[in-house]
Amino acid sequence: MDKETNTQRRLGRIMWLLVWGLGLALLTWYFQQKLEQEYNPNRQVQLVDAQTIVLEQNRQGHYLASGAINGEPVVFLLDTGATQVAIPQAVAARLGLVVGQPLRLSTAAGSVTGYRTRVKTLSLGPFTLYDLHAVIMPGDNDEILLGMNALRQFELIQRGEQMTLRYY
Repeated sequence: MDKETNTQRRLGRIMWLLVWGLGLALLTWYFQQKLEQEYNPNRQVQLVDAQTIVLEQNRQGHYLASGAINGEPVVFLLDTGATQVAIPQAVAARLGLVVGQPLRLSTAAGSVTGYRTRVKTLSLGPFTLYDLHAVIMPGDNDEILLGMNALRQFELIQRGEQMTLRYY
């Protein structure tokens, strides 16, 4: 009887440890999803009509949106101060973009060397843009700056914490 009681207690402790471990794993997953939603509230773009989407600001006041370059998923940061689409080196390598001629670029962080490239397709929500000039920038972040050579094809209206993009 004593041996049976010890076995039951040990089994009970193991079950409690498993329950606590599962609970911690679920809480971790839940809060990770919540943080990702706060960082990029536009993982699913809000479609108003065939020509219009609405983006929500994230907690930092930026407009991020999930999209695709050459069919591969990426995250865009809308940047009206960027002349062209700017792709970090690590993302460009993952996308298999051709590294073209070097060029000197002026950024908020100073002068850097970037490289010319071309993007066959750039998708944001239901819209696809074709054959865009882009630059490959030094850096290892994952956000692609969606510059004015792409944004000029949209009418941009900001109200409160939302930005409406209407495709011409």
